[in-house]
Amino acid sequence: MILLVIDMQKALVDEDLYAYETFLDRTVRLVRAARKNGVEVIFVQHDAGPGSGLGAGDEGFEIIDEIRPEAGEKVFVKTINSCFGNKELKAYLKKQEDKRLMIVGLQTNYCIDASVKSAFERGFDVIIPEGTNSTFDNDYMDAETTVRYYNEDVWEELVDAVSFEEALELLGER
Repeated sequence: MILLVIDMQKALVDEDLYAYETFLDRTVRLVRAARKNGVEVIFVQHDAGPGSGLGAGDEGFEIIDEIRPEAGEKVFVKTINSCFGNKELKAYLKKQEDKRLMIVGLQTNYCIDASVKSAFERGFDVIIPEGTNSTFDNDYMDAETTVRYYNEDVWEELVDAVSFEEALELLGER
């Protein structure tokens, strides 16, 4: 199994996210559990380009301090919503025997959605732990409705939705 941590960047991790404290706490705890139990953690950063505040070199581009990558952990950069737009990441994941991807991060209705669908199409078993993806209010739905819509409806047949406790167990925590 690989824990795929998407877009946990300083410009995006914000108190306006749906269920911010729970989301942040659970994501941090899963990263720590994976590290403790020898589960590979891969980080993906979104590069929105120069001047965006979310471009390479911007402070907002950096992964949040609470889970910043440790020595030896892989970090890939993407410029489109799906992580699979990064050819090196796609090739790396394709070579893995274990096809289980636990996906956490931001934003539910953009990069998480695109990555979940791309992973599923490529034959990965996608695991989505409860409370470990989030987003902001948008013009069509509030953030809570958006998160529920994707987690409980859109991805229903694409992912193995697990409780947070089950996710910890999958990462070797007892």
